[in-house]
Amino acid sequence: MTRPVALYLQDAHPVGESIEHVRYAEAKGFEAVWQADCRLVRDAVVPMAAFAACTEQIRIGSGVVDCWTRNPARLAATFSTLDDLAPGRIILGLGAWWDPLAARVGVSRDRPLKAMREIVTACRALLNDETVTFDGEFVQLDGAELDYVQQERRPKDVPIYIGATGMRMMALTGEIADGVVFNYLVSPQYNQRAMEALAEGAARAGRGVDDPRPAPSSWCARWRRLTPRRTVGPP
Repeated sequence: MTRPVALYLQDAHPVGESIEHVRYAEAKGFEAVWQADCRLVRDAVVPMAAFAACTEQIRIGSGVVDCWTRNPARLAATFSTLDDLAPGRIILGLGAWWDPLAARVGVSRDRPLKAMREIVTACRALLNDETVTFDGEFVQLDGAELDYVQQERRPKDVPIYIGATGMRMMALTGEIADGVVFNYLVSPQYNQRAMEALAEGAARAGRGVDDPRPAPSSWCARWRRLTPRRTVGPP
């Protein structure tokens, strides 16, 4: 059986060269490309836009942008704009970042599970063309919406994936996200624990875990889709 594979890019190549890699990957049938944004080296959004403008089929994901430094409304607007470039091909990959980098730029990663839940909930609602009022610990929105002026108002097909490492974040991912971005170069034992946590969270939301999207090396993204979420009330 042929399994989908994706390309994972960091900052090892000039952006123009990365564009050529993505075009080549698309021509060879790769399903997706993921652009890293975990260090203060290369922003993910700019090369994602370049990839979107230069391709026609390959999916394009952030692997991953942190959930702290972008307001969720601006985050939704950014990925809505990327969807304008490549409708139905953009994936919003979110992560809780890491220390000491976060601390060095003044970001306190307090209660990352609570923050991630609020941000994913708010971003999803905004991308779904909803008017959002949200009074949370980390997200405060008062009648916010993606207020399109010229273009057609429509829900944006931008799935939200979480780059999870710890088992509690992995379980939350299974519960609320559309997919997970795994770490690479980890042990089989870690993968087994991660899958168990992911399935535990998915079960809480009444859904299951799809077949894995494997990757044979650190140059390829490892991700997994989840079956659709049930329609539920506010968290």
